[in-house]
Amino acid sequence: MPGTTINSALLLLVLGNAMAVVSDVFVKVIGSGAPVFQFIFVRSLITLLLLLPFLRQLDRSGFFSGFGVHLLRSHMHLAGVFCMVIALTSLPLGTANAVFYVAPIIVMLLSAAVFREKLTVLSLLAGFSGFAGILVILRPDEFSWTAFSALGAAVALAVSAVLVRMLPAAQSTVHKLFLNYLLLLPATALLMWWEGAAPDPAILISALGSAAFILGYNTSVLLAYRTVEASRVTSAEYTGLIWAVLIGWLWFNETPDLWFALGSAMIVVPLLLIGLQQSARTGHPR
Repeated sequence: MPGTTINSALLLLVLGNAMAVVSDVFVKVIGSGAPVFQFIFVRSLITLLLLLPFLRQLDRSGFFSGFGVHLLRSHMHLAGVFCMVIALTSLPLGTANAVFYVAPIIVMLLSAAVFREKLTVLSLLAGFSGFAGILVILRPDEFSWTAFSALGAAVALAVSAVLVRMLPAAQSTVHKLFLNYLLLLPATALLMWWEGAAPDPAILISALGSAAFILGYNTSVLLAYRTVEASRVTSAEYTGLIWAVLIGWLWFNETPDLWFALGSAMIVVPLLLIGLQQSARTGHPR
């Protein structure tokens, strides 16, 4: 039944976003003094190993098709993960995740610039409101390079998302994921060598947990959007912010203030309205 399918997709996205936040928790617990590049290298390597059972989905005849875009995207991913680790180990879990949610707004702006997509009044409103929401959450007197790292992670995520549209359409998601992590290994290995930190068993545990749960998130998203139009269920993606606040409160004793609530609403509400607008245009009420 259609209703049952939609409910299943919504449940998958809610659980998937919970897994994404748990992945963030594994990052947060490594602490601000941990070797960041060692963590990124180990997590990327573990992700490749987790993808090995799905190697049949790789297009071996055109394995390196779109190599330039893959290479650029992988190193944007590297920069984004670096910024994400700095943000998560320095900021409250909910605050970092709220800033991460600016990524869809940046995707809209970049798509307009790169692909000449038309921006609606609501899209422009979402852009202004989203960036104003960041100012409200972080507040000018609390700005630091760690706060900017959260915004850097959102920018890198958005650029990576836009670059996906430039990749060969015939390549599977597994193919794109595999090349993404494979191509960033050399640069990450060099940065890890430059970092010069001794191997840390705690990094291995955190990287394994983070890789497994973020792969679970990606799987849930693929399953959810495979059966239902994105505009009908995409609002469930924003439950990740609720999970972040809840886990931050229970696990790290982080209590969000009214500034956080107001700023988060300024970021998320316009995006929800855009989703509702798209749903109405396609004739599919939520």
